[in-house]
Amino acid sequence: MANYHELIPGKVYIGGENALFEALQEQEISDVFDLRDTGTEAEGFPAKVTRHHYPIVEHESGQEASVQAAIHAVTAAVNSGKTVYFHCAGGRNRTGTVATGVLLELGLASTVQEAETLATSKRPDIHIKQEMRDVLHGFYPPQ
Repeated sequence: MANYHELIPGKVYIGGENALFEALQEQEISDVFDLRDTGTEAEGFPAKVTRHHYPIVEHESGQEASVQAAIHAVTAAVNSGKTVYFHCAGGRNRTGTVATGVLLELGLASTVQEAETLATSKRPDIHIKQEMRDVLHGFYPPQ
């Protein structure tokens, strides 16, 4: 069984850093977004895949710009026809936060709660910490 999950069929895959190479071998991924604050990929990263580093630091305030930049970058890649994989270390908090934002940006959910529920249904490991959920509510306030 895969250690990564398909957030949007054929377009967006999510997981932890440990599942990156598995996903690259099994899917036609063109772009990888690394959300870790220290982004260094292991040797053997495929040359045909574009790597992007959008660091989000956990347990620190003031991450709004970093979270927003990552959400917008992933959304832009998907909208331009790229197939993406994004990850943090474990694929739970930062990955869940960006997954929730991407689902909202792409119109696949209309509230943070709905998007988080959808993301969690695709990847049960997701556990968004309250500080990140607060950042999302700042971008996507309840209607």
